[in-house]
Amino acid sequence: MSRQIVLDTETTGLSAETGDRIIELGCVELLNRKLTGRNLHIYFNPERDSHEDALRVHGISNDFLKDKPKFAEQADEIVEYLQGAELIIHNAAFDIGFLNKEFQLCGRMPVKSYVEGVIDTLAMAKEMFPGKRNSLDALCDRLEVDNSGRTLHGALLDAELLADVFINMTRGQEALLIADEESRDKSNANGVRVAAVDFSTLKLQVIKASETELAAHLDVLKQIDKSSGGKTIWQHATEAQGSMS
Repeated sequence: MSRQIVLDTETTGLSAETGDRIIELGCVELLNRKLTGRNLHIYFNPERDSHEDALRVHGISNDFLKDKPKFAEQADEIVEYLQGAELIIHNAAFDIGFLNKEFQLCGRMPVKSYVEGVIDTLAMAKEMFPGKRNSLDALCDRLEVDNSGRTLHGALLDAELLADVFINMTRGQEALLIADEESRDKSNANGVRVAAVDFSTLKLQVIKASETELAAHLDVLKQIDKSSGGKTIWQHATEAQGSMS
C-alpha cells in the first residue's frame, strides 16, 4: 500500500538558519493516490514574532500563536504521523530545511530518517511546464483545481490544493515512476528527489496548418532563401529530392 503525505508549512520568515521558526504545519494523507481524510494540522508558538513580509503572506498574528504548543511538544505526534511515508512538497528544500532545524532543536534526527523519500512538485512542474509560472496558484489555474478560497497562504489549505494538483499532474500513469536506487544516491543533502514523469500516456492534440498558413510559411522560407543567396539547406534538399523523383 502506497502511503504519501502532502505537506506544507508556514513560517515566521525565510531563513531557518538565522532563527526563523515554523508556525503552522498542514499534512494531507494519500493512500494509493486517494485522500483518506486523516490529516494533521498544528499551529505552533514560535517564541518569536513573524516578519512583516511573512505576516502579509499568511496573516497569522503573533497574538494568535502565543497560547499554541511549541514544536518540541508536538514532535512525537509529527514523527509518528510521517513515519514511513513518502512526502510530497512544493519547493521541498524550503519546508525540509525548516523541519530539519526544528527537529535539530529538540534533539531529533533529520526528516529523511523517518520518511521513505520526498517528491518536489515544483521541480516536477518545471520539467512538465518549462518556461511557465509554476507557483501553486499557477498550477491550480493550469490544472483546473479550484483555489478560490485561497486569499492567504495556509498550510492545511495549501496541502489540500497541492494534493489535487499532484494527482492531476500524475493522472493517467499506471504507477509513479519514482527514482531508482541509483537516482536515490544522487538525491541532495535533504533527500529530496523528483518523481520521473511518464509522458508516454499523454495524448497531444495535432492541429494541422491551413492552406493559408502553409502558403505564408512557404513565402517566409523563400524570403530566407533569397536573403542567403540560395544557400539554405532545405532548398538544396528539396531540389535534390525533386531530381530523384
